[in-house]
Amino acid sequence: MTAPGPPDRSGHTRNAGDAGDAGGGTRPRTEVTTPEAVDSDERPDASLRPRRLDEFIGQARVKESLSVFVEAALGREEALDHTLFYGPPGLGKTTLALLLAGELGVGIKLTSGPVLEKPGDLAGLLTNLPPRGILFIDEIHRLRPVIEEFLYPAMEDYRIEIRLGDGPRVETFSMKLERFTLVGATTRFGLLTAPMRARFGVVERLGYYPPAELARIVTRSASLLEIPITPGGAEEIARRARGTPRIANRLLRRVRDYAQVRSEGTIDSGTAEKGLTLLNVDEYGLDEMDARVLKAIIETFEGGPVGLASLAVAVGEDAGTLEEVYEPYLIQNGYMQRTARGRVATRKAYERFGYALPSEREGSEGGAQGALFGDGG
Repeated sequence: MTAPGPPDRSGHTRNAGDAGDAGGGTRPRTEVTTPEAVDSDERPDASLRPRRLDEFIGQARVKESLSVFVEAALGREEALDHTLFYGPPGLGKTTLALLLAGELGVGIKLTSGPVLEKPGDLAGLLTNLPPRGILFIDEIHRLRPVIEEFLYPAMEDYRIEIRLGDGPRVETFSMKLERFTLVGATTRFGLLTAPMRARFGVVERLGYYPPAELARIVTRSASLLEIPITPGGAEEIARRARGTPRIANRLLRRVRDYAQVRSEGTIDSGTAEKGLTLLNVDEYGLDEMDARVLKAIIETFEGGPVGLASLAVAVGEDAGTLEEVYEPYLIQNGYMQRTARGRVATRKAYERFGYALPSEREGSEGGAQGALFGDGG
């Protein structure tokens, strides 16, 4: 195993072992600039990440496009165009950034939008990038406006404007940068400003994974973790993983614990089903918070519509987390709809939890419900 590189002053430098070798060469160095730079949910899965792009399971169209762009950049001996990944959490945006660095054979530094507080924070990262290196910014939609404006000339002209001093004695000078690739990741594509979106040459959307691909991911992860698992066990975990590899890997670890204590150690379909039921993850992939959200809409708000802020208070969860983590799955699977007036529980949600369907209501609220349940005239 390659020995880790020397830490920086804050002790957060590490090798990009997760990104893998680039064509058999030296692994590029990865620097996590702050402890908060990468989502903490991703850290436990670091050992499960693929080492090469062709080992990445799923997102076939995205993977094929990236392979072409990487090969072209290598052939021209140029930096890859600035690249943006967007989509729900846990689908592999950080992993793809690491794999790009591995395929290109360049160093990568990782940070996130919220931790970049002033232009100097960004300047320190940009000026220390190697030629054609990658700067990965997670949650790029949360960049402060002053940071975003500072980034524009770096992306376009590979230079930054440094200001020294204050007031009438301020001096500004331009500093040239090595050509680099900015890789951004966001779960909220619509919150990116138009000028920022326009500066990315490659924009790729990551979608939810079908159960068959998740089952392959679970099987691969189980092999790496030396967990005995049957095809049926992998399929059961995949079916309840909400189309998300991060969730699939988390469920695999917890079902492993159940199999170790309550079974003979092997995860088959029956063991997986019992373990997931213990975790309050039902056969449809709905967990405890999903149930609380849907039941709150039905019981507390009479089926809706209800605003996001009110719903968040009712279930005791952050509004942003509800909108980014829970709602997409509930909407895509037909348990909830978003109307102009708020969130509404669907017929499928009522039937799932055994509630009687609401009677036809009058007025605007009744109109929303009537249209939803097919009895709005």
